Amino acid sequence: MRRNVFLLMLGLAFIVATSPAQGNPNHLRGQTSPYLKRAASQPVDWYPWGPEAFTRASELDRPILLDVGAVWCPWCSLMDRDTYTNVATADYINQHFVCIKVDFDSAPELVAQVQRAQALLNLPAGLPLLSFITPEGRLYFGAGYLPAERKAGKPSFREAAEEALKRYADKTEIEKESFQLEVARKP
Repeated sequence: MRRNVFLLMLGLAFIVATSPAQGNPNHLRGQTSPYLKRAASQPVDWYPWGPEAFTRASELDRPILLDVGAVWCPWCSLMDRDTYTNVATADYINQHFVCIKVDFDSAPELVAQVQRAQALLNLPAGLPLLSFITPEGRLYFGAGYLPAERKAGKPSFREAAEEALKRYADKTEIEKESFQLEVARKP
């Protein structure tokens, strides 16, 4: 009996230890970019840019959260530390979005396309660059730095994410106010 309880506890410990929300590697494992390497142990289930993430978003009918940043960007580092390593925030993100992380320095053509799209939609286009995209590649909402909790009048990440989800639910609005990205292009 004791042995069975021990094995059960050991099994549960393994399940908890391998959950992305516990800070274990996500889909960024093996990436060479310093920015993506740094995010590989975050509790957010990040994907690199590519068809796998878009397919997953389509299967789940979830919007994509695209985070573009750089290791030299202090606001990107702050957002990584305060928002993406916050387990409660990461759990919320993983439940509602398929997440892609892109290194600003490794994908200049893709970054230019996303910055242009956000500027055309009157959205922030600096770093960090947060974009909310449909599984078909339509950028429909975006932001810059967002803290885990509301600070100094700045909305929290969750407040912005809830707005993105609300807009995602209204597909007719997305068709009117969005920008089609070239999603097949590799960075």
